[in-house]
Amino acid sequence: MTVGRGGPGRCFGRWPVWPFRTIVLVLVVIALARSVSAQRAEPTVDLNLVLAIDCSYSVDSTEFGLQLQGLANAFRTPEVLEAIGAGPHGAISVAVVQWSSQESQIVAVPWRLVNDAASASALANEISGLSRLTAEGATSISTLITFSIDLIAASPVKARRNVIDVSADGANNNGIRVDLARDFAIAQGIVVNGLTILNEVRHLHYYFRNHVVGGTGAFVEIADDYADFERAIRKKLLREIRANYVS
Repeated sequence: MTVGRGGPGRCFGRWPVWPFRTIVLVLVVIALARSVSAQRAEPTVDLNLVLAIDCSYSVDSTEFGLQLQGLANAFRTPEVLEAIGAGPHGAISVAVVQWSSQESQIVAVPWRLVNDAASASALANEISGLSRLTAEGATSISTLITFSIDLIAASPVKARRNVIDVSADGANNNGIRVDLARDFAIAQGIVVNGLTILNEVRHLHYYFRNHVVGGTGAFVEIADDYADFERAIRKKLLREIRANYVS
């Protein structure tokens, strides 16, 4: 038998004899690594929510502003803040996307943690201060959905639920078939909800129900026009945050 030196301990044949303290240290490092990995896998917020703002050709500057104002004001309401606090984690994560054609999808507000009045107010102020970042273009709801799937995958926090909130005043007319994108989102465990603004296409909500929304508890909220957007988005946010129906 050959006795030699090698590595951090003596070596008998080909096998090192590790000092006891080294073995303990290695085991502790492995345990800590497994613990961190397990913590990362556990949800830390109740909801990852992508809020999508329609910036297509059919949306003028006034209508764009009404979307921003309505969305910002919704996060200033006590009802929305109460709904966030009532969740198991008392927190949600929100990102805002501006979109039009398949070439124009932009993260206007990256992931923001909302868990109290201060963070909700900060998000509201950030939304209300946005300018129009995307180019006007066709209506590619399908590209918005696939873009939002990647955005959710890149979220810095894990959520109990993942939702894409699509607001639009028209049907998909650009990019791949919207139902294919929707089905891909569902396969990833993501819910797609819709808010239809009926200022131009009076039966758009039926199209959304048949082709756009999907996943457990998916629904369509209706705004009669852009002036009604604030009421509709507040109601929609409450349903999404609470994950149930409200009157």
